[in-house]
Amino acid sequence: MTLLIISPDYASHLLPLAALGTAWRDAGEEVVVATGPATAAIVSGFGYDRVDLPLGRGANAGVIRSSEQQAEEAASLEGFFAATRTGMVATLAYQARERLTDLMWRPVDRARATLQVIDEVAPDAILVDHLAYSARLALHTHGIAYGDVVLGHPSALPVAGEVYGYPPAWPAAFTPEAAQLRELRALCEEVSRRFTTQWNDAAAALDPGARPVADAFALHGDTVLYNYPAELAAGDGRELPPHRFLGSTPRDEAGASDVEGWIATGHPYVYVSFGSFLSVRGEVLARVADALRATGLRAAIATGTTDAAMLGPIPDDWLVAEYLPQVRLLASAAAAVTHGGNNSVTEAVGHGVPLLVLPFSTDQFAGAAAIERTGTGRALDPNAATVEQLAAALREVADPTFTGRPVLRAAAAAQVAQPGPSIARATVSASAGEVS
Repeated sequence: MTLLIISPDYASHLLPLAALGTAWRDAGEEVVVATGPATAAIVSGFGYDRVDLPLGRGANAGVIRSSEQQAEEAASLEGFFAATRTGMVATLAYQARERLTDLMWRPVDRARATLQVIDEVAPDAILVDHLAYSARLALHTHGIAYGDVVLGHPSALPVAGEVYGYPPAWPAAFTPEAAQLRELRALCEEVSRRFTTQWNDAAAALDPGARPVADAFALHGDTVLYNYPAELAAGDGRELPPHRFLGSTPRDEAGASDVEGWIATGHPYVYVSFGSFLSVRGEVLARVADALRATGLRAAIATGTTDAAMLGPIPDDWLVAEYLPQVRLLASAAAAVTHGGNNSVTEAVGHGVPLLVLPFSTDQFAGAAAIERTGTGRALDPNAATVEQLAAALREVADPTFTGRPVLRAAAAAQVAQPGPSIARATVSASAGEVS
């Protein structure tokens, strides 16, 4: 049997998808990844074969810098970073306007390239990142079954009453005016209409007999796999399509000797990372560092694109580097500070680690609201939270008696008992009528 994984050329997207493929790999089956060249090292690190399939104008091998992107993508990134400094509504509005160019890049050409890859690989099963719209366009117009992997908060696939890009919930720390929210929703609705027209036009170019869809953002594969802990979705009132929750996607991560030695000292620590993109917000990382110094907690901070000098004096017992092995550090962390990205949230919950979430964009607001609702962490506005507020939240979530720990321990135990990759393989195999 051969599994084909289709992913944009971004490490943050490919890592969870590649981790899902380990269930096929460990069963002795072939795994092929279709993506761009930037993440080739990740593919080879999992022991998979790679075929070239760029699906967007940008790429990210681990830490993204606008200076390393082509001019159009660099300008888009700089605009996005500027919007995050203004606030929630400005960021979501900026992302909505950009959506018509960054989600379906060269759709007809990329859809045909996807079909060519499928012809060459002849896979028995396919997993696709839900946001790989050009690839999913090809699969839908040709009636090809696949596992639709939704990364991040489940609202990345909007359900009845929702519109893509407009959070169904947001944390208490964010209080936008009603007029701002009405304007944002109207913008998201307009973008959704235009995106659907773009989808239908491309589908017709691929197959003149293709039936138009009503909302391309709400379209999904027959098999929907949410790369998200079920415990965080409980009680949110959203009516989901037939699906399976995968929790996190555990993956092996080699720990460097200096990291292992640092962990081995045994003192509690907080892991801090703003992911591939938002490490550019160095002034927020600096405030977090100030708060950590005020608490006396040990810290492991992945600085990404931020110069470590911006963090101020680094205590001798801290671990600070551009990149740190996140999975390894979360395994022993007392708490974590994150922007609310898919990997940091799912991997923290998978290890039973409470979170302080500082959301900047997209589904991070809904994800932070879910963490707040379930009591598994706290959420603050990264642009407004003071050092004192950050320190108080850090003391709370890092405390061994934090009230959210029982829910987190149960979620972590459930994921050990039934790992996400095993769920994915069993679900996809069952939908294909195979014996898993």
